[in-house]
Amino acid sequence: MIGKMRILRQSLAALFCLVLWATAAFAQETPWVRYMAEGTKAYQQGRFIEAEKHLLVALREAEGFGPEDSRMATSLAGLAELYRTQGKYVEAEPLFKRALAIDEKVLGPQHPDVARDLNNVALLYRTQGKYVEAEPLFKRSLAIVEKTLGREHHYLAISLNNLAGLYQFQGKYAEAEPLFKRSLAIVEKVLGPEHPNMATSLNNLAELYRTQDKYVEAEPLYKRALVIDEKVLGPQHPDVARDLNNMAGLYRAQRKYAEAEPLFKRSLAIWENALGAEHPNVATSLNNLARLYQTQGKYAEAEPFYERSLAIREKALGAEHPDVAQSLNNLAGLYRTQRKYAEAEPLFKRSLAIREKVLGPEHPDVATVLENYADSLRQTNRPTEAAKLEARAKAIRAKRR
Repeated sequence: MIGKMRILRQSLAALFCLVLWATAAFAQETPWVRYMAEGTKAYQQGRFIEAEKHLLVALREAEGFGPEDSRMATSLAGLAELYRTQGKYVEAEPLFKRALAIDEKVLGPQHPDVARDLNNVALLYRTQGKYVEAEPLFKRSLAIVEKTLGREHHYLAISLNNLAGLYQFQGKYAEAEPLFKRSLAIVEKVLGPEHPNMATSLNNLAELYRTQDKYVEAEPLYKRALVIDEKVLGPQHPDVARDLNNMAGLYRAQRKYAEAEPLFKRSLAIWENALGAEHPNVATSLNNLARLYQTQGKYAEAEPFYERSLAIREKALGAEHPDVAQSLNNLAGLYRTQRKYAEAEPLFKRSLAIREKVLGPEHPDVATVLENYADSLRQTNRPTEAAKLEARAKAIRAKRR
């Protein structure tokens, strides 16, 4: 089992949206606004070390406004989102929670900024596989937005999208689909049928269908998203690369390898040109292209792409990021397929250690690497060790049902 191919779905509640939403009221150019803007820009470009420096300075500026100023909450949430992206979940959680506490006290429990804060904590929990903890926060956030902003506000579409994403991660597809559809309908009505957010909503619904092997339903949605983004944003925009990547993933799942390869390559070229050769999105694209080659038995072509993806992720995200664990798992899987078990084992072990430490011992991704490692052990006549790992993976899966 290869680690899941990462389909890039634009997170409407990520730092960029968060900062635009929260700093819109502070039109005057101040050092705090400037540092937040620079931090956001660096974050978008994958320059996380630089982003952290700017956001930490912004946080120090915000401290001068007082501990309960809304700018303090925004700074905390922005830095926390950076840490979440980097896989620094322990560092992110108290910052998100402190931002939530400030906004609840200053603005009241029904304010839209409180909904944003709840959404951010929920996204953190979702990333960690803490689905039980995430759901009530997403629901509370959704209720606040619906009550304060109305049933057709585009922020409500974001809330619906995020709750739907939680259900999708849990395999609750019947619960996810109407939420994605309602989100799509709101975006189309409020922002228009050719708005970039429309492309994002189409991608999300298409990905839900692809996950269920409903390829006929997924393809026209992916194609419509691509048409929108190419027309509105231009053919070299990073969101076009996302659309191409997702379309290629659909074709790969259908074993239409000849159709998938040029789309993956074009996606990779756009991201490299727009974001730089060491951006995490480039690593994702390399990983997906490597998987395509591996699926076709082109192991010599796959290996350097997996290796480069791993190197980028280690440099950009840190040695203990979940995406690094994915790269290690996938490269190990390639070696296992070629019966290079000695090369595969240390990579499986390192992937497992990262996931256990960062995501927790009962995360579904831990089960995935346990299963892969166990299979490799069986291939090397170590059934007792393999059985222990398989039993543990089975127990994790059972708890998630």
